[in-house]
Amino acid sequence: MKRAFLTATALSLLAPAAHAETLVVSSWGGSFRDLIDQTIAEKFTEETGVEVEFITGGTIDRLNQAKLSRDMPESDITFTTSHIGWLYNNDGLFEELDMSMIPNAENLVEQAKISPSHIGAWAYVYTIGYLPDAIPEGITFDSWEDLWSPELEGMVAAPDFDPSHIIAVAAELEGVDIENWMEATDKLEALKPNFKAFYTNDANSQQLLSSGETPVQIILSMNAYYMQSQGLDVQLAIPEEGAVLGIDTMGITAGTDKLDLAYQFINAALDPEVQAEIAEIKKGSPVISNAELPDELASLPGIFTTPEEWDSQTLIIPHELRAEKTAEWRQWFTENMIAN
Repeated sequence: MKRAFLTATALSLLAPAAHAETLVVSSWGGSFRDLIDQTIAEKFTEETGVEVEFITGGTIDRLNQAKLSRDMPESDITFTTSHIGWLYNNDGLFEELDMSMIPNAENLVEQAKISPSHIGAWAYVYTIGYLPDAIPEGITFDSWEDLWSPELEGMVAAPDFDPSHIIAVAAELEGVDIENWMEATDKLEALKPNFKAFYTNDANSQQLLSSGETPVQIILSMNAYYMQSQGLDVQLAIPEEGAVLGIDTMGITAGTDKLDLAYQFINAALDPEVQAEIAEIKKGSPVISNAELPDELASLPGIFTTPEEWDSQTLIIPHELRAEKTAEWRQWFTENMIAN
């Protein structure tokens, strides 16, 4: 009897833990998973008492898994890029957002209002990064046109996984809408002599820069600032045409049974202190207008804190169009820029 009583008592103590409520977040792994955990999830758990668990993986892998599990969704919140979020939206994988349930979204910048079902969590740019002591004298990168300078032959790297940045730039320089990007292919092909390599991920980008093999890159601003923190003198330029804006986004998984908690999580993500903390950690832009950043952070290239900066320093690829064209752009770029 005594043993039975002890067993029953132990089970009663374990029961609350076993049935404790959790919110499941789908995100990238590594530093971005840690970023969400240490900022947004911490604020959310502090406010609600609900713990956060993560499902991690690549952007497209998680999209495919979400399609397979649509009838029994594995997560409640999904972080993805702005354009891939449109694929979730178009496939009915996201709930349409009731913005009245997200009080902090009152201060959301216009550029972070991506679709009826997903909004920005933080922003960054792809722009020109360079090693000042390893480029020819007189090269300034005041304009993206400077990337085509003959003096940079065999010195430039760009991502092989997403050519949308340089395609948007070429269209801008040629004065054509990005929908008519084929009219800018001669401009793109004119850049081929300057390419030395195409990097596959951030680590590969870091290796190519730190070795000096490609002292000029079309680079993720967050990655450049990480390399600066490791002692590499890589500088960022914001050309007069603007840096190519990137926004990572949040959406609520269609069919979640934790809808109220999901809204509370998104609201926590847009808390001004959380947004400032994210900006400090990753050196990206807050997506709300009322986050307060120290001057030394707010003044960094690629971090936007005023409507004027958002308007004048960004080159924006329409997110839905980018989702539609990504596969087509990658195929053309692979066949005509990388393979040749």
